[in-house]
Amino acid sequence: MKILVAGVGNIFLGDDGFGVAVARLLAKRDLPEGVLATDFGIRGVHLAYELTGGGHDRTILVDAVSRGGPPGTLYVLRPTAGEAPGTFVDAHDMTPDAVLALADTLGGTGQVLLVGCEPQDVSPGMELSPPVADAVPRAADLVLELIQEQIAAAPAAAGRQEERT
Repeated sequence: MKILVAGVGNIFLGDDGFGVAVARLLAKRDLPEGVLATDFGIRGVHLAYELTGGGHDRTILVDAVSRGGPPGTLYVLRPTAGEAPGTFVDAHDMTPDAVLALADTLGGTGQVLLVGCEPQDVSPGMELSPPVADAVPRAADLVLELIQEQIAAAPAAAGRQEERT
């Protein structure tokens, strides 16, 4: 199974750099075989092409997501193309929901999860606010848990598919 972990966000806008920080932390860790953690930053078009042409079975996007909770709150969402799960907080060239829509137009994205963090401050600056900085290692651990769940579920799904043929 191939899993892409894509950190997105603008590191020059405070907490919007959350996804990038998580991807960079995960890239330093020992990841299971077939898992790639990458900092996509604000390169939405590159991410859309990777979603469609990278051969990934699953994708976990990591980004700042404003849903009204306390700063530093983590969310796991299942976005679909054309349906934004709450307001994405970013200054990307393409917002994550636009990336999913483009990727769907280009041939589909497969299963996508979003690990989001409630931002406190997305004003210009390169530092994460304290509650969002504290959420980075927790988010990395959460992503690793989701990866393990995806890997564990893969043989069962493959078995069900084989039974149908």
